[in-house]
Amino acid sequence: MSVLRQLLVRRSNIPSARTFARVPRFYTLSAMATENPAKKMKLDGPLIGTHSGHFHADEALAVSMLRLLPTYAESPLVRTRDPALLSTCHTVVDVGAEYDAARHRYDHHQREFGTVFPGHNTKLSSAGLVYMHFGKDIIQHVTGLPAGQDLDILFEKIYTDFIEAFDANDNGVNALAPKDLEAANLTKKFEDRGFSIASVVNRYNYAPQGTPKEEQTKEQQQAEEDARFTKASQFVGEQFFLELTDRANAWLPARNAVKQAYESRLQHDPKGRVLVLPEGMPWADHLYSLEKESPIPDGVAPQVLYVLFPESSEPDSKWRIRAVSKENSGFENRKDLPDPWKGVRDEELSNVSGIPGGVFVHAAGFIGGNQTFDGALAMAKAACDF
Repeated sequence: MSVLRQLLVRRSNIPSARTFARVPRFYTLSAMATENPAKKMKLDGPLIGTHSGHFHADEALAVSMLRLLPTYAESPLVRTRDPALLSTCHTVVDVGAEYDAARHRYDHHQREFGTVFPGHNTKLSSAGLVYMHFGKDIIQHVTGLPAGQDLDILFEKIYTDFIEAFDANDNGVNALAPKDLEAANLTKKFEDRGFSIASVVNRYNYAPQGTPKEEQTKEQQQAEEDARFTKASQFVGEQFFLELTDRANAWLPARNAVKQAYESRLQHDPKGRVLVLPEGMPWADHLYSLEKESPIPDGVAPQVLYVLFPESSEPDSKWRIRAVSKENSGFENRKDLPDPWKGVRDEELSNVSGIPGGVFVHAAGFIGGNQTFDGALAMAKAACDF
């Protein structure tokens, strides 16, 4: 059994993504008006409040994260801007102009608000506030991780890779400042405004209504708006759940496996440019961290250029060779596989490369394959020196 498999077995109590289907449904007070009394009696959790009207990704996520906790699993939700109604709520997010964790008030719109997640610079939204105060409890409840280093690492990782973008989006912060792009004379190659989770949540604001708005009472309009918010919150909550469980099930246990492979990389290439993994796993983040943290011996390359891993656990599995991307650069690699190999397959690839067993090299040069480990390693070494 490989190192990663052993670690995964130890974490077998961590739920799969299917577990999200068992998370309790979302309730709003307007929707409850149509429920029977027996169902109403079950909603005995603390009342959650957020604002009515146009909704955004941050409060949709904040509400869904709260509902992953046993305390709020059966909580009803009221969407209103009425201070009197909000004052009856146990927990209020994204409305009320008040941030007071002791009173469970998590708004960020007040002028004096400037709270950030530890070690970050982005001002928090309601999503970041809820995550900062409840995130570790949520992670422990969903994954079963005990308090300790792994929990702390995962808590930070989920904020960095998932939550912070919600905070930035709601506070009008761009990943890259437009003025910096303009100064560098850079323009987008395509439009991606509709590609984010925030844009998907926004679409729920305009979802088709069952009855024309002008034919509805105010109560019906509010109920329909609440129903759209419920769908949006369920959607974004599932994305959070999938992110969390994937990081817990695969990313976190891969740390030790990647570390072992990194420490033994000189066995495969004297200059340390090739990393060999026992199986496919999330390796990039861990590799970047190891390169920054580890001393580099004399004569060893400062960076790994290619990563090898088997396609499956079968003894005769084919092997993949993956070019390492430049950190935080998307599709740009430290060193592409050689141009003459790009887009070439099978026997033709073997002839062009001079290495038997060639399977393919992607036309973009970021990944390729060989029938055997020895063949993939030979391809990696040849590519390093090409």
